Amino acid sequence: MEKLNVIIAAAGKGTRLGMGMNKAFVKLAGVPIIVHNLRQLNNLPDLGTVFIVVGSGELTEAEKMLKKYQTGYFPLVRWQLVAGGRQRQDSVANALAQIKEKTGWIAVHDGARPFAASELFAEVWSTARKTGAAIAAVPCKDTIKEVNPEKLVNATLERSRLWAVQTPQIFSLELLRKAYAQLQKAGNMVTDDAGAVEQIGGKVAVVMGNYKNIKITTPDDLILGEAFIKGAANMADNIHVGSGFDVHRLVPDRKLILCGVTIPYTLGLLGHSDADVALHALMDAMLGAAGFGDIGKLFPDTDPAFKDADSMVLLKEVIGKLQEAGWQVNNADVTIIAQKPKLASYREAMEKNLSNILHLTADAINVKATTTEQLGFTGRGEGIASQAVVTIKKI
Repeated sequence: MEKLNVIIAAAGKGTRLGMGMNKAFVKLAGVPIIVHNLRQLNNLPDLGTVFIVVGSGELTEAEKMLKKYQTGYFPLVRWQLVAGGRQRQDSVANALAQIKEKTGWIAVHDGARPFAASELFAEVWSTARKTGAAIAAVPCKDTIKEVNPEKLVNATLERSRLWAVQTPQIFSLELLRKAYAQLQKAGNMVTDDAGAVEQIGGKVAVVMGNYKNIKITTPDDLILGEAFIKGAANMADNIHVGSGFDVHRLVPDRKLILCGVTIPYTLGLLGHSDADVALHALMDAMLGAAGFGDIGKLFPDTDPAFKDADSMVLLKEVIGKLQEAGWQVNNADVTIIAQKPKLASYREAMEKNLSNILHLTADAINVKATTTEQLGFTGRGEGIASQAVVTIKKI
């Protein structure tokens, strides 16, 4: 299995940030920026070693800090500290020299970009595997002008062809080593690693990055980064969880309907409506997540309007009630507890019904069936129970 080694260039002094310390050590929402980087990498499949380049006089401080945060933030990351050089490209060269493999893949990432998600690393790596080199970048939003030393405009550049380059930048190990060897031989300077590859004629593919993947460079960037983190926290606060449970007795001369699917069986479920026990549990979970009580309150069995009512129709009403309050279902997991009949062959149809009515993709819906090993009322075939768990989110 191929591994992706990562170099995090974090030896910069952070002069423009004005904190008097390595900017990768500056705290963002109470946590050092470099730790945010490593937390993102913690979720990256097939991650190799992360080589963290810091100033030569910062190795002890960095090791102490990383060990302090590792268990809580990046327990799966294998890392190694490397002493940096005078320039960024010298620091990357020092890290390259520490890599024992002769072939493979290497990502270079700015230590001051704490919002590069593991998914972005995976996307750039996937493209690099096809082309040999790939970088994250975003189209420029602003008009870009070329300005001379006297601060007069020389030209207005064609914006549609301009992209702002980010990291990660991922390369075959052989290609980047070759580029750096030529760079050092020629004594040239580059501002990013793709530039070194371009100088030896390498083709670099561009992968759509993320406008949130900012580089913390100035105090304003710190404020923006704090806002991103606060916004993510608020999003988490706007997710509610609900659970539901329902039971109905099995009797003759009734249809057996589960998740809107009619199941051929000698018995059916007894209830004021169609007694779809699975949908009743689901609706209770949805209502509970939103703080709206339960279906007994919304559709009382004393109301003749709901006599033999189709539970799929009732579910639409519950969905509408949630939408009016600014909620929508994020995902749903339904468990049906029945000794008989066997339900495995009907699961796909049930999930399709729920997917269609809730407007969710298949991976956000799950219906499963289980038995109680002939124990209790469900085991004796006297009834069917169901439970459901849902998350809802603000629209």
